[in-house]
Amino acid sequence: MSPRRNRPNTGGSSGSSEDEGRRYGGFQSTEHWQGEEWSVRHVAGASAVGKTYRCPGCDQEIASGVAHVVAWPQYGGVDDRRHWHKACWNAKDRRTTKVQRSRNAPRY
Repeated sequence: MSPRRNRPNTGGSSGSSEDEGRRYGGFQSTEHWQGEEWSVRHVAGASAVGKTYRCPGCDQEIASGVAHVVAWPQYGGVDDRRHWHKACWNAKDRRTTKVQRSRNAPRY
C-alpha cells in the first residue's frame, strides 16, 4: 500500500508564487501607497517564532509568534522591508507622519 497523497494534483508546474506564499505562511499582493507600488506579504504567526520586530506605524514591538505584515517598495531591496502590525498597516493613511514619544521613552 502506498502512502496517501496530501497535495492535490493540479497538473500545472510546481513552485508557483501562490504555492510559495502559502508555504511561507501568507500571501503576497501589491498595493499603492504614497505614490508608489508596495509589495505586501502577510506573515503567519507560526512563521515568525523567535523573531521580534519594531512596527513603524506605532513604534511598538511585534512579539515573537504574532501574525503581521511585511511591506516594501516594489523596486526596493531587502533593506527596505518593514514589518507592520496588521492594524497599523490598514490604518497607515490615518496616522500622522511624526511619531509622538514621551520624554522618557527610549529611541530605537
